[in-house]
Amino acid sequence: MNPAMRARFLFRSLVEEAITSSQLEGASTTREQAMEMLRSGRQPGDKSGQVIFNNLKGMEFIRAHQREPLTPELVLQIHRVLTAGTLAADAVGRLRVPGEARISVVSNTTGAVLHDPPPAEQLPERLVRMCRFANAEDEEEFLHPVIRAILLHLWLGYDHPFEDGNGRAARAIFYWAMLNRGYWLLEFVSISTVLRCASVQYGQSYLYTETDGNDATHFVAYQFDVIRRALKVLEQYLERKTRQVEETEGLLKDRGEFNHRQLALLSHALRRPNAEFTIQSHRVSHGVAYATARADLLDLVGRGLLEDRSIGRAAHFFPGKLIYGLVGQ
Repeated sequence: MNPAMRARFLFRSLVEEAITSSQLEGASTTREQAMEMLRSGRQPGDKSGQVIFNNLKGMEFIRAHQREPLTPELVLQIHRVLTAGTLAADAVGRLRVPGEARISVVSNTTGAVLHDPPPAEQLPERLVRMCRFANAEDEEEFLHPVIRAILLHLWLGYDHPFEDGNGRAARAIFYWAMLNRGYWLLEFVSISTVLRCASVQYGQSYLYTETDGNDATHFVAYQFDVIRRALKVLEQYLERKTRQVEETEGLLKDRGEFNHRQLALLSHALRRPNAEFTIQSHRVSHGVAYATARADLLDLVGRGLLEDRSIGRAAHFFPGKLIYGLVGQ
């Protein structure tokens, strides 16, 4: 991928993981609503929106700290980013403490207790041990980095050290571990997209591990399959987007040259003639400066491919008549 494509696909994967990871834990906002909120920069209007917004910030935080060793302080900071504004202020970024009601994992259908996490008194020491394991400080023999990342996912989920947000934090730690060991492609992959489609199996992989004497094979095998499927989803997405851009280039070959950002936007407009764009949404989607995004859109207006209208104080852009003429060709 060229740098422009890379920025666009990276934003897409971060947003996809933020949305589906939140939906796994009950966020009710639709993908379209969440995408519009994140691209426009508008503030979340409810808890579900806040969870998704936090998850995007959490993924960005993981990227920024991927080269650092995992420490208890970093784990707490990750949780703080993921849960800001969704938990009581005194529960954000801290472990469960002795005297609080013990948080068990229960069945959504029967209410039966599926897992009692370790007591709060053990959590500080267990977190230190988890970080030592993450950094391979006590390694006596080789353990494959992908297995280590999966076991960290399991470990934090098993300990359930927070009042809420444990699943999101566990998946975030998995991403940290993969990126920390150089698996850069995982930046472009959303494991939660696959997990959401098979959430029952995800829960069962935890449960089978516990009921089989803490044999982690069940969880590791399931997560291997999730990673393979997520990579396949990415491959299919890249093939589809490449084909769409090539088709758009063919339709517009007589209308001059376009940069990759413009081609991506026009490809979207050809498939959705009722689409709406702003400078902010174009800037965020492609990771470029405001002036660059503005120049892209105004250039397309000048060519008759977009129309601009002022709505409130912001300029909004819509497919122009030339786009409507190309639809269906």
